Amino acid sequence: MLKIIEKLVPDTSVIIEGLLSEKIKKKEIDVKEVIIHEAVIAELEHQANLGKAIGFLGLDEIKRIRELAKNFELKFRGVRPKAVEIRHASLGEIDSLIRQLAYDEDATLITSDKVQSEVALARGIKVIYFKPEISIKKLKLEKFFDNTTMSVHLRENVMPYAKRGFPGNWQFVSLRKELLKHEEVQEMSREIIEDAKLRRDGFIEIEREGSTIVQLGKYRIVITKPPFSDGWEITAVRPVRKLDLDEYKLTEKLMKRIAEQAEGILIAGAPGMGKTTLSAALAEYYASKEKIVKTVEAPRDLILPDNITQYAISHGDAQEIHDILLLSRPDYTIFDEMRNTADFQLFADLRLAGIGMVGVVHATNPIDAIQRFIGRVEMGVIPQIIDTVVFVKNGFINKVLSLKMTVKVPSGMTEADLARPVVVVNDFETGKLIYEIYSYGEQTVVIPVEEGREKTGALKLAEKSVEREFMKYTDRVDVNVLSDNKCVVKVPSSDIARIIGKEGKTISGIEDNLGMSIDVQELGREEVKKEKEGRDVPYEINQKRKAIVFVLDIKMQNKDIDIYIGDTFLLTAKASSMGLIKIKKGNKIGQILLNAINSGEKVRLVA
Repeated sequence: MLKIIEKLVPDTSVIIEGLLSEKIKKKEIDVKEVIIHEAVIAELEHQANLGKAIGFLGLDEIKRIRELAKNFELKFRGVRPKAVEIRHASLGEIDSLIRQLAYDEDATLITSDKVQSEVALARGIKVIYFKPEISIKKLKLEKFFDNTTMSVHLRENVMPYAKRGFPGNWQFVSLRKELLKHEEVQEMSREIIEDAKLRRDGFIEIEREGSTIVQLGKYRIVITKPPFSDGWEITAVRPVRKLDLDEYKLTEKLMKRIAEQAEGILIAGAPGMGKTTLSAALAEYYASKEKIVKTVEAPRDLILPDNITQYAISHGDAQEIHDILLLSRPDYTIFDEMRNTADFQLFADLRLAGIGMVGVVHATNPIDAIQRFIGRVEMGVIPQIIDTVVFVKNGFINKVLSLKMTVKVPSGMTEADLARPVVVVNDFETGKLIYEIYSYGEQTVVIPVEEGREKTGALKLAEKSVEREFMKYTDRVDVNVLSDNKCVVKVPSSDIARIIGKEGKTISGIEDNLGMSIDVQELGREEVKKEKEGRDVPYEINQKRKAIVFVLDIKMQNKDIDIYIGDTFLLTAKASSMGLIKIKKGNKIGQILLNAINSGEKVRLVA
């Protein structure tokens, strides 16, 4: 219905949302005179100077109104507000000035602000109130997406591009040959920001000078503009698939840890590898187990059911999040995208307070995720903060690490007085030690451990030479050559005095003969026990499709056989009447044994 108005005074809300030019274009309003208060210009200028998108959008709307001012008169009236009035615009100072202008000019105030409308009516001012309506039409941005589009990259004067496919298997494709115009990108930005204000599932998460981050439904959108970037650019990302935790096909061991023990989980991986998808699956899994689950995000881009509350740290601060979570007492909190020191410290503080935490971090390999905590929290509390690291690659779980604290001599060192607190990082599935974290001088170092790896031929020859030499003095010897000039030799305690000799002359002679430094140690209790209990049994391995078969001498039939991986006891099994031991590959023991065989670790059978 056409509304004929003599004089019209728009407020800031109508200008920012672009409603006035739209209504005039559609001939829903016929106006003879449009009066814009200088306060509107001042507020938009202030917002634009702060780099906020709404300021630029409002100024663009005034340009459009001026272009339409052929059939009506456009005037600017009023006194420019003072700086203090602009700073307090949110308290109603600017709105008050606009209402007063409408009253003085006997004009009609047009607004989409409900409070502004009610106050104007209370003062007897003529008002047209346009209730903001959620647009059901598709965004211009959405036309660039299809079912396999992970992200869209739009930049002025460049063809639009998209990543299509799935994490770890995608292609970067152009969407059209025509270049994007400056006005086109700017119009899409305005539409996105307007919809974010109107839609219930839309949020302007972060607004800084030169950049705006918006969460609009399932789309996470980053808008950058000059002077921050050298041109207008829009990057929109959305999840391409949603997975349940069952679809990740977790091992029984890992599933048990997630369900019963792990309360300090890090989900790590490179950008676009599926970290957010896994964290959403974990959140829904915990919620399905009647746990109270909340999330901390910036921006809120996890697609979750309504029974999980999502907090935006960008709209609060670390202290507020800390207070809210401790008072609301969630069982688990998902901390998505930890980036800065404050995020890591908040994660650590909440975990130490007893809240189950799942953190998401960017990392190119699993150990990098742990290293991001070093220097931000004390090394000694890292295992209390993180007990499980899940590394995601190409959308699936690639590796899982477990952490614990112990006091030991770091690998590669031999002197007993070098023992210190060490954070040991193990492969969760095999239990194999792969990293050690400890203080060295004033630094905290992360050292890869090469235990279990195949030694070079030279070191193997050296071990045999050392072993032959020491067999002259003892019948049991364990040799570990650490380098070309250093080795550790373990012998029974009863033989140590004879090997050292009077004033150390014997061991000095051995060192001179072998040309290396030798550290003589006592065989441990477990090692002595193994020697006393029995000798190694020769065997052959036949790998069937579903089982590992140890073929022993027929004399070993019906005997109990202990199976070791290196020096670690695995199980006791009874040989069959044919001298065979069969272990299924599908069970936990079979998986550990298969991993040891494939990685070249020594498997011993002791009778």
